[in-house]
Amino acid sequence: MLTSILSPMVLAFLLGIVAARVKSDLKFPDSLYQSLTIYLLIAIGLKGGYKLSLATFSEVYQPALVAIGLCCAIPLWTYWLMRKAGKFDVYNSAALAAHYGSVSAVTFSAALAFHETLGISFEGFMPSMLAMMEIPAILIGISLARINASSDNKTEQVPLKEIARELIAGKSSLLLLGFLTIGFLVGKSGWEQVSPLFDTPFKGVLTLFLLEAGLVAGRKLSDLKKDGLFLVGFGIIFPIIHAVIGIYLGHLAGLGLGGSTILGTLAASASYIAAPAACRVALPQANPSYYLTSALAITFPFNIMLGLPLYHQIAKIIILS
Repeated sequence: MLTSILSPMVLAFLLGIVAARVKSDLKFPDSLYQSLTIYLLIAIGLKGGYKLSLATFSEVYQPALVAIGLCCAIPLWTYWLMRKAGKFDVYNSAALAAHYGSVSAVTFSAALAFHETLGISFEGFMPSMLAMMEIPAILIGISLARINASSDNKTEQVPLKEIARELIAGKSSLLLLGFLTIGFLVGKSGWEQVSPLFDTPFKGVLTLFLLEAGLVAGRKLSDLKKDGLFLVGFGIIFPIIHAVIGIYLGHLAGLGLGGSTILGTLAASASYIAAPAACRVALPQANPSYYLTSALAITFPFNIMLGLPLYHQIAKIIILS
């Protein structure tokens, strides 16, 4: 666990939180933040597509079914918990379900860096699991709100097919799916042409991105005062539960120690890029301070600083015991 906390990526994230809390004037230009995001998505997609081209269908289909099953099931029980235990209304429950059913590409990037730092191998096609898990949960969360909302609600609703189109055409999905396809088509020879730019510098760019993410998370910490202890408990306990389920099912699907841990990390993560954008359009009644604070100020820091080494230890117990 100490190895993870003392990594440059995690320490940069912590520095960002500290800078935000002491009200430093440190700030990333929006253009740089967007550039770093684009770089990470392209790098993940290209390398993942190349690795996917080396895998056989028999190696991929079972983990893929597990990944899709997780991103469909997690929003269902998250919605139920928020309604019953959290006493949130339909819209806030659905928004939280969408965020926690979907996945975080940055948490995934940190999981890759964590395993590479420790020299732990994992299946190269794992980025395809990330691509599969991003969109379905968001659509399920939005659908839950529409199914359960009062029939006399007169709020004009954006058609679900339009939301799906915007999600697929959105930056994160388009870049990830597009470069996953490109990496698959060009294979090893194509990857070797661009790997000096998208392989070796990856951890350095991730360090810069996590510094910016720490600044954002640090500013969101103040929202915890008004959002209550329930979200804090949920934002930590449920990711651990989701990670255990993901690790166990990944192991049953044939993934090794590294792959199972990464799948568990994906299940434990919460979207804070694609899901907020979709919820702002489809669920304007939901309070952003709930879903953004929970995903970005609670679950994301926990996963980056403590979750990754914890999930690795859980995977060792499940798989190696």
